[in-house]
Amino acid sequence: MDKGKIIELASRLLTAGITQDSEEFAKISSELAEELRQQTDNNVRDGANVIEKSYSGFLKFTIQEVSKMPKEFSKTFRAEGCTIHYRKRYRGKDGKHFTYEARYRKYGYNISVSGKTLEEIKERFIIALHELESNGYAMKVPNTFNRFANYYFENFYKRKVRESTYVGNMYKYNKHIKPVFEELPLARITPKQCQDIIDGLTYKGMGKTADEVFSILNGIFKAAIKHSLLRHNPLDLITHTQHERKHGNALTKAEEYKLLLAMAGTKYQLLFAVALYTGMRPNEYRTARIEGNFIICVNSKQKNGKTAYKRIPINPMLRQYIDGATAFQFPGEFYMRDKMKGILPNHILYDLRTTFNSRCVECGIADVARKLFMGHSLGTLDNAYTQVSGEYLIAEGEKLRYDLSPILPPN
Repeated sequence: MDKGKIIELASRLLTAGITQDSEEFAKISSELAEELRQQTDNNVRDGANVIEKSYSGFLKFTIQEVSKMPKEFSKTFRAEGCTIHYRKRYRGKDGKHFTYEARYRKYGYNISVSGKTLEEIKERFIIALHELESNGYAMKVPNTFNRFANYYFENFYKRKVRESTYVGNMYKYNKHIKPVFEELPLARITPKQCQDIIDGLTYKGMGKTADEVFSILNGIFKAAIKHSLLRHNPLDLITHTQHERKHGNALTKAEEYKLLLAMAGTKYQLLFAVALYTGMRPNEYRTARIEGNFIICVNSKQKNGKTAYKRIPINPMLRQYIDGATAFQFPGEFYMRDKMKGILPNHILYDLRTTFNSRCVECGIADVARKLFMGHSLGTLDNAYTQVSGEYLIAEGEKLRYDLSPILPPN
């Protein structure tokens, strides 16, 4: 048996399946079946002198035969080329007795049939499919792109990320990925298609989105490989350089003053003061509440679905704006961004967090306290063994004091 030739024929068969060249597919299937039919002496049983030989091949179903299969299965089967692998097994001394055996194990199916003729095992294969369907069996894992992606998102991905991350990435999936592939069979997706998506986003200057889309696709394809729907990840061949992320730029004290002055007399002055003097991430604003001498908010950088909270003391820079407030009513991030853009067009909302961290360093706040205020990890060991008191945090928070006249609303 020429293994090299078999590999070559299998490769050509796969290409014909991808290009949907039915004539070429049938021709190569016949060649491959003929090559696999070469006699192999599998076993000689000592004493009984019984020789068992087997031949292998691919059995192709006609369009009429496929139409007799359950509807959902037939769609998948057509995409695969309408073939199953079978063996012709000879038994006995004279080599005249044989049976055909066929097995199909994909997408949760495990069908095994045998018979004296190829037509007989075709009939039994179709009957077995209908028996499974009548018993309430359904394909457990879809093999078209969008259906599988949603199967992956709902059953696995959703459990690993925060709700806000899930919502954001589903938006990117529906906008940038789904329209390209829709219900294309996973096995027909090419590296070139993936490269075009990433290149399109990169050329538009959407480097961060390109990184995120690459990550989403990678998760889908890796899950497909785990489910035996793909052998290789199409992304393995593409070229993608992660874009260089720009870190936030701290506001100067003049810009800080300008922002708060522009918001004087509006509800946004308090909200921007809270953002400036707590260092919260924008997606944490709406979880903020006052509790004694602290601002309490959710730490959005927790993984595995856990919810953790940050305690940021009401420091001297913030205290002058609280003025008896007992609660906050933050609007959506978009409104905050829009307001800030009108005052400081060269800054983004996240720069307020960078400003807070920078001021903490300038005012000599201890690293442990600063990291806790920011919601950063202290490191594996310190996370496990460091529990600082509220009094310590308040004392460190009192250090956030620098020369910037308060801009209070007019009387």
